[in-house]
Amino acid sequence: MAIGRAIVLVWADIMALYTLFIMMVYLTDVWKLGFSHAAAIINVFWGLSLALPLLLKFIVDTISGNFWMLLISSMAYCAGMGFLTMSTPPVLANAMGTCSEYKPECVGEGQKMLFYTALALISLGLSGHLTCFGSFVAEQVIITIDNLFQEMDNMFEQMSDIMNNDNMFRSICCMWFRTLCSAYFVIIMVFAAITAVTYINPWSLRFGIPAICTVAATLIFLTGVCSYKYVKPQGSPITNIFRVFVASATKLFDKCFDKAAIVLPTQPFEEQKKNRWRLCTVTEVEETKTIIRMIPISMTLIMCGVVISIGFTYFVEQVNHLNPKFIFFKVPLPVFLGVYQLAQGVGCSSYQFVQSLANCFCKSRARKYAPSIGMGVSMVLAILCCITAAKVENRRLGVVQKHGLVDKPDERVPMSMFWMLPQFILLGMFYGLLEISTICFFIDQYPVSINSLYLPFVVIGLFGLGILGSVLSVYVVGKVSERGGNMNWFQHNLNGSRVDKYYWTLAWLMAVNLAIFIVVAIIYQYKESETEDEEDDGGEEDEEGGIQEPYSGEVAECCCCCG
Repeated sequence: MAIGRAIVLVWADIMALYTLFIMMVYLTDVWKLGFSHAAAIINVFWGLSLALPLLLKFIVDTISGNFWMLLISSMAYCAGMGFLTMSTPPVLANAMGTCSEYKPECVGEGQKMLFYTALALISLGLSGHLTCFGSFVAEQVIITIDNLFQEMDNMFEQMSDIMNNDNMFRSICCMWFRTLCSAYFVIIMVFAAITAVTYINPWSLRFGIPAICTVAATLIFLTGVCSYKYVKPQGSPITNIFRVFVASATKLFDKCFDKAAIVLPTQPFEEQKKNRWRLCTVTEVEETKTIIRMIPISMTLIMCGVVISIGFTYFVEQVNHLNPKFIFFKVPLPVFLGVYQLAQGVGCSSYQFVQSLANCFCKSRARKYAPSIGMGVSMVLAILCCITAAKVENRRLGVVQKHGLVDKPDERVPMSMFWMLPQFILLGMFYGLLEISTICFFIDQYPVSINSLYLPFVVIGLFGLGILGSVLSVYVVGKVSERGGNMNWFQHNLNGSRVDKYYWTLAWLMAVNLAIFIVVAIIYQYKESETEDEEDDGGEEDEEGGIQEPYSGEVAECCCCCG
């Protein structure tokens, strides 16, 4: 059925996630890049992948719709994974005129171009799936349920015996059973494939198997083209924000953003009202002010993105050079990806505890303050994660020096990789709690007209900016660390570097960020839900989408962004 075919695309997402999780290892082991250089490449990829969905959501709601965006992103996935496989040295060695071994001298310019093109396409594919997969599946579920209810009505009209009712009930049960079976089958197949790929040494196969799975998932998705429901774009609420800025800019001699709602006496009112880019409603202006007031709190999330960035880069590089044996079993690297995902789920679930805690201290306003408390607690977890990571790395460096491995970066450090578990757990809990708390905060405080489906993309977009900013933070910290003739903390290999000091730096920066967040959260003017509910019940919407008409005379004094 249509829903089952769409769910198969999860296969592509999880396989791509696995591929990117081991990408750091590929760049340092095969390309022999410096670990900070490799981390910069991965962080640029993740930063763009998380920042793009907000733009793509705007395109989906104004131009393409969910189906076409999902189709384009799936095609980009296929091409990206294919190019990634072809970028490995053995695949096109004869065509590129290079050797076929997994060595840096066998990676020519052609392979590099394919690799970077692949990352760009995979980023587009991942962003597209993040943007419209959930909405597309929801559309298919709604139409399926509508069809079932229609069939149920027809059956009741035509037949009244209980046997026909049983048939209807069976059809509903069979539909959901097939859907659940499809979902579980996809998940089981994905984890089986990941487990199998982990024990395959050639990188061409490590990338090739996920590429084949991605192509298969896309082909299965395409088999349902005739049965999917296509919903036309309905427009984006973000356009209203742009309209306020444009309308304000065209009236330079009036006050604040309220000038976007001023009716000019030199032109007829009806003529101005028709031009939505020159005249906005008071409601649209006030909603834009609300969004601008949220900018200070939003900016504190960028530093959180910097901390998130170390999980798929430096943590992975550390684990890859530790002892993977547990009794007689060699633990595969993706186990830590699973631990991280589980910890992230625990972090999301712990938000309920935060709500209960807020309810104990301020029962009447628990819903208002619980998201802020959750964000603050998550930042505390981030600080603990950085401190834990610094202490573990300091211990690892002690083992490296003890066994004389400073100049032997390719050898395993005789230290169990399970020392890394606490920081992976703390990082996952930090991200899970931060994400759900921030989304709840935005849902409570953002204007009602902004579709709630946009808010997760705003949140992960801010995290994406932080991940991009981590590239700059490493560069700046490295330059500062080498002042006075001292050694740069980021050398070519991990054993000769002082990443532990970078973790301590992140801990201090995160502590400062937490202090700023507390101050901003205290002075922030929280939206009163009760008041808004009363206004929504009592006010009538105008044809412009607001509850008030534009100003027709002198504008009242305002406090611009703070009013």
